[in-house]
Amino acid sequence: MPTVAANIRRGRLTPLGWGGLIFGALIMVAPLLWTLLLSLKNNSELVGHSGAALHGPYTFENYVAIFGNSLTTRWLLNSAIVALGQTAGVLILASLAGYAFARLEFPFRRTLFVIVLLGLAVPSQAVILPQHELFAWLHLHNSYPGLILPGLVAPFGVFFMTTYMRGIPRELDEAAMLDGASRWTIFWKVIVPLTIPAQSTLAVFTFLGAWNDYWWPLISATRSDMYTLTVGLAAAQMNYAQTSGLGYLMAQAVFASIPIFIVYIVFQKQIVRAMAGAALQ
Repeated sequence: MPTVAANIRRGRLTPLGWGGLIFGALIMVAPLLWTLLLSLKNNSELVGHSGAALHGPYTFENYVAIFGNSLTTRWLLNSAIVALGQTAGVLILASLAGYAFARLEFPFRRTLFVIVLLGLAVPSQAVILPQHELFAWLHLHNSYPGLILPGLVAPFGVFFMTTYMRGIPRELDEAAMLDGASRWTIFWKVIVPLTIPAQSTLAVFTFLGAWNDYWWPLISATRSDMYTLTVGLAAAQMNYAQTSGLGYLMAQAVFASIPIFIVYIVFQKQIVRAMAGAALQ
């Protein structure tokens, strides 16, 4: 039986089907649109009733107020450094580990892979105390390494890359080895180019997780100049929510979501391709 996606590509979706898709899309978009409208309204107009967001006039004063905080740009920079650092580290480590587990034979390979998978069952909150003490002993709190390093432990990334690389025919490795290629050459010039869709997907997931992370930055960053955007905006909300108003809070939410939206738009094709490939495997 053809899927909904297949019917859309072939132009065979019925009017009822299109209506269902449009209705579902509106349900998904409505909260986002409502948040955007609230962020564009003067706070004094929203005091009486939030329904004022449905009509003009609209203003950008709430967004201007965000940059009125001298630390907002620094928080944005901190989040970018931490998210990009974690993304790069996870891609490198997960790709290397995935290649080892999927393509190489070495002692205790299966046992080590099971141990990695067990990491998926351990919540970050369970190790927060020893992790905090370790980073305090290393004097890494209130530093970029202190914010980045915990995120490099990515069992899902290793599992995802291992699964994807197992689907690549081993004949490619054998052909490259017959041509005199080393294991590193095979990994870098044969396997890595074939895993770009999977790496793009993992990069997006890692970036989103790092960008939205609140728990560890809240514990590790105790100086306001080392806050990430999530922690900084939360602190600003707790300090000024009663005086700044609903519109200002919604503007902060929209502002923090813009980088995530850009990342998804840029890597949208790679995500769809990787998900389709994973489903076939």
